[in-house]
Amino acid sequence: MMANQLRIMLFLGMIEGSHISHSYFSESGERKTLANVDFNVNQGEFVVVLGHNGSGKSTLARHLNGLIPLQSGSLSVAGIDVSDTKLIHDLRSRVGMVFQNPDNQFVSSEVAEDIAFGPENYGLSRTDIVERVRAALDAVGMSGYETWSTRLLSGGQKQRIALAGVLAMDQNLLVFDESTSMLDPEGRAAILDLMHELCRRRGHTVILISQCVEEAINADRVYVLAGGAVVAAGSPQEILSDADLLDQAGVKPPLAARLYLDLRSSGFDLGSCPLTESELVDGLCRSN
Repeated sequence: MMANQLRIMLFLGMIEGSHISHSYFSESGERKTLANVDFNVNQGEFVVVLGHNGSGKSTLARHLNGLIPLQSGSLSVAGIDVSDTKLIHDLRSRVGMVFQNPDNQFVSSEVAEDIAFGPENYGLSRTDIVERVRAALDAVGMSGYETWSTRLLSGGQKQRIALAGVLAMDQNLLVFDESTSMLDPEGRAAILDLMHELCRRRGHTVILISQCVEEAINADRVYVLAGGAVVAAGSPQEILSDADLLDQAGVKPPLAARLYLDLRSSGFDLGSCPLTESELVDGLCRSN
């Protein structure tokens, strides 16, 4: 069997998590943030984890590269048992994370130096580092910004540079923890398009942690967390058209779905629930 075929077989189950539980402890007592969570993602999938603040979704995300140690249950990421502390370095070389505030990820004030930081720590040659920085900037549409100060970038540009720093590490699994929440609608849409391009065209596995249901519309699968537990998992159509489920999780259905549900309650049924405005318009046109 060829090496690349073996690699695909090994990574088909990119994330395999079972009965994951986690609690924070303080003088006031125990606060449980994850309760018996099962979480599984296949290689090349785009998976969105939806939930309100305090639902446990960021705690789950930080388990994926060992930022939070596993307390209970089992979790394998890219074939690595995250509970094995001797493998944390290897785990983090495979899992890239982009956080809500990109300023917290920058280690240098110059774009190229910041992107080069990770590869330098892994002992790559100067030639390889320069090529990785070039390729990463090209991938996120930021070629020509090598000498720019990170302080002069817009919010969307900063997120692109933070992502470039992850791509320069050649990590196959990318975790975005509320990475679009600080951006304006245009910046949010641009970063979301980039995430999908990395998944669809470049083969990355993408996990997006979000409170925004619109960001889940084009996902392969959606997990919904509430109170530290997975309350549902399924296709975007199954999850985002279920108003009662989303209400339980503290989020609202997409605008098109809300309008559809309002119309249906008034006796005007369009058939299947639309998730986008264009789908809603198509449904209205067909009903005439």
